[in-house]
Amino acid sequence: MRPTTRSITVSMALVLAAAAAQAGGSVQVSFVQPEKFSDVRDAQLSSVSNLRELKRHLEELGARHVADAQSLTIEVLDVDLAGEIRFSRGWHENVRVLRDSADWPRIKLRVTLESADQPVQRVEQTVSDMAYLQRINRYRDGELLRHEKHMLDAWFEAQFAGAAAR
Repeated sequence: MRPTTRSITVSMALVLAAAAAQAGGSVQVSFVQPEKFSDVRDAQLSSVSNLRELKRHLEELGARHVADAQSLTIEVLDVDLAGEIRFSRGWHENVRVLRDSADWPRIKLRVTLESADQPVQRVEQTVSDMAYLQRINRYRDGELLRHEKHMLDAWFEAQFAGAAAR
């Protein structure tokens, strides 16, 4: 088999495996003591919209990467959003400022993947992206949690690339 034919065959197998996983198993996302998270507030100093958006995104990612017979539980243990909130004085709103220093996004997760034909798989890991301002981001400017979503997308791809095909 020629290399190009082999790569096409492998690509097709991956596409078919991913398509089979689209139906998805169950995905549950929870936050463990969110009131103690490092930095999850928005410019209005509320964490509600950010937690809701983070949960929605994790559920979508999980559904995309979990096969029918699998169950994925994601516990978010800590969140430290990209940038930091600068408090304003006067009538102006607070602003989240992104700088190229030690304010990169970090999210600590405990992930459990269960399947009838596989042993339970657990991982606890802090997902971070120190170069978040240098990467091309498919999420548009102004989108809620765009750097965190991009970081989680890459982490899910790395962790679950072969999981749906198992």
